[in-house]
Amino acid sequence: MVVEMIKTIAIPAFLIAAVMLAAISPVLPNDKLHEAPESLRLNRITPRTPQELRQLFRYTGEPMHLVSAHRGGSKAGFPENCIATFENTLEQTFAIMEIDPRYAKDGAIVVLHDAMLDRTTTGKGLLCERTLPELKALRLKDPDGRVTSFRIPTLDEVLKWARGRTILVIDQKDVPVQERVRKIEEHQAEAFTILIVYNFRDARKCYDLNKDIMMEVMIPNRAKFREFDETGIPWSNIMAFTGHTQPEDPGLFDMIHTKGACCIVGTSRNLDRHLTVGRAKGNRDAERRYRHLLKCGVDVIETDLPRRVGRLLYGESDIPASKAPFFRRRQ
Repeated sequence: MVVEMIKTIAIPAFLIAAVMLAAISPVLPNDKLHEAPESLRLNRITPRTPQELRQLFRYTGEPMHLVSAHRGGSKAGFPENCIATFENTLEQTFAIMEIDPRYAKDGAIVVLHDAMLDRTTTGKGLLCERTLPELKALRLKDPDGRVTSFRIPTLDEVLKWARGRTILVIDQKDVPVQERVRKIEEHQAEAFTILIVYNFRDARKCYDLNKDIMMEVMIPNRAKFREFDETGIPWSNIMAFTGHTQPEDPGLFDMIHTKGACCIVGTSRNLDRHLTVGRAKGNRDAERRYRHLLKCGVDVIETDLPRRVGRLLYGESDIPASKAPFFRRRQ
């Protein structure tokens, strides 16, 4: 019917093709990029330039405690490394988003933590043996293994989504630093991305490629502190990851802060496991331990439980005046 109607009207061939494609293409739920309308109530972190991003993470002595949502903060119904999950987290707290890029067989970069598809998707086997169209045909699973309607996002989709909403902390997995830098430049995303680097050689490479890109650099002790200091990379370009537990050397935080950099600690491997529903005494003890990290000098907590930890740590008084322009609370 669509074809017969079009034939009776003088319309250019390319428009006819477009109409026919629209008529026959099925519309599936969550088949397209999940984009939040501007009316969606999110807690946004919105530095507009690389300079503002560095200002946001510059240690000033004022308490500013941020949550980094590990893999976006999955929960029932919301898979890890999924745009819908990122939005659900931001509906409940301010958070930056730690994500995991990987190469598909055809060179596309998707966002998925595991090298194998089995745990988090409806697929089987190695991710790197599937093309992007094959990966897009799969569905993501939530933490309990339930299949959702959400698809694997590409890094391009996540970078497009993040602008004006949050800051992405982009892990390495099998995507080298130069390729991640190229993607950031392609999207002009220097104002809202941080690259995780695992050695100072890659940190130097990133800095030489683009001096506007911030990094999360591993500095777990004084020896690594001194080694990084000798690289010549400005401390204003980094956030220092000190480990998954509180450093044995309590002076390390002060050393890093003296350089004007913030400190981040991961709790996904230990403390998060104590913050469980239905154990009030255990919850109180876990809350005390999170707060103890902050008192010791931690500025950012990377957690699997960003909604709960965010509510625990984040209140109206926790945004200092010098940082307030970068935060927009949900209304």
